[in-house]
Amino acid sequence: MTIPYLLAQATAPALPIAPLIALLIFGIALLLVLILRFKLQAFLALIVVSVVVSIGATFVNPGAAPLHKIGATLVNSMGGSLGFIATIIGIGAIFGALLEHSGGTQALANTLLKKFGTEKAPWAMLVTGFIISIPVFLDVALVILAPLLYALARDTKKPLLVFGLPLVAGMAITHAFVPPTPGPVAVAYFLNVNLGYVIFFGILVGLPTALICGPFLCSKLARLVDVKIPDISVESDVPDAKLPPFGLIVGLIVLPIALILLGTLVEQSVTSDIAAGLANAERKAAVSEALGDMANWQQVFYFLGHPVISLLLSTLLAVWFLGSRRGATREQLLELSTRSLGPAGIIILITGAGGVFKGVLKSTGIDIALTQAFSNVAIPLLVLAWIFATLIRIAQGSATVAMLTAAGLMVGFVEAAAPSLSQAQLALMCCAIAAGATGFSHVNDSGFWMISRYMGMNEKQTLMTWSVVSIAISVVAFVIILLLGMAVT
Repeated sequence: MTIPYLLAQATAPALPIAPLIALLIFGIALLLVLILRFKLQAFLALIVVSVVVSIGATFVNPGAAPLHKIGATLVNSMGGSLGFIATIIGIGAIFGALLEHSGGTQALANTLLKKFGTEKAPWAMLVTGFIISIPVFLDVALVILAPLLYALARDTKKPLLVFGLPLVAGMAITHAFVPPTPGPVAVAYFLNVNLGYVIFFGILVGLPTALICGPFLCSKLARLVDVKIPDISVESDVPDAKLPPFGLIVGLIVLPIALILLGTLVEQSVTSDIAAGLANAERKAAVSEALGDMANWQQVFYFLGHPVISLLLSTLLAVWFLGSRRGATREQLLELSTRSLGPAGIIILITGAGGVFKGVLKSTGIDIALTQAFSNVAIPLLVLAWIFATLIRIAQGSATVAMLTAAGLMVGFVEAAAPSLSQAQLALMCCAIAAGATGFSHVNDSGFWMISRYMGMNEKQTLMTWSVVSIAISVVAFVIILLLGMAVT
């Protein structure tokens, strides 16, 4: 069995473990109170908690950053987190907006429905959700596809949930497991994992999870409740005759994923001879030297496989094929791109605040105290990552905040065990965090209420259906992760 456990560090400094752990618990409790009780925006709540924890650490840990350096710690942590993440999220938001505006989402769903046929329409909806939620935010995709769901229910005389639950299940899985959506991108960055590995294992875990938790489970749950098509005014933005080609949409979505995986393969082939077990600094130096000696053709593929470059290329192609060639003016494309960055800005700031929280855990010594507290507990790191994400998800609702907070908590454990962890094992840890943050959706989750509204369900019905599906996704994915953890090295 190769599932990694926490490795105690013999050279770790002696710390006041109990006070620091108590401070961490207080900080997380304060975060929940600010978000749930006082309805403070998650970005502000994370910043406030980071400041409070930093101040508290100065009283219990002499080695923590002193009071006059707390401001600089916050700024440096925010800046260090956003260089990569903000670029990916910003470009991805424009890409998703182009797909939405051009009717690409509708084209994908319509074509899959034709290929699967009416009898297998739930499977078509599962595949549609699985693919479309890679570049398009879940709530946006649900709004766009709602008219199609309602039409399906009317034409087939089947319950709306037979089609709706598989759709949102597919969306939830790739939204959490497969970059370039914000959650997995941020977790990969925090844990220093190559994005290609996260994509590969995200699909490897997500696809069987979707098949297991898809139409078979959803059709049974749909029979438990009787819902009518909700009276919500939604119309398709683009007539079917003017929808872009199915192949173009799939190609634009797959292109950056394929390039990132190709770049990862090039990096793996170049760095495969680097000795295992090196410290982080030594390994980074060795990898940098090996990449610098690559052949020209390898440098080209590695360049194209960088997440920023590959996503930028696909977005520029989308601007041309889904925008300019379809009659959109420069002014319209500018307005569309600008509008798409509004929601992305909120996600970017929340992600940056998660980076601040991670930086504070490090500057206060809480990350080391946490690893020392668990050093004598025989618990696999994958299990610990899932537990952290699950508890935070249940407590405050937001999957993104749960992923960011859990990743911050896991940083110390990863650094403690770093010499023995491969990129594959770290990618599975990202998946474990995603699994925990996806499950147990209930009344404190904004997605719970959106699904409830668009599926025409009350709170009890949503708990009986969508909440069960989300729990199934979390548990099934985690089991698959543990099985893969036994195989990878």
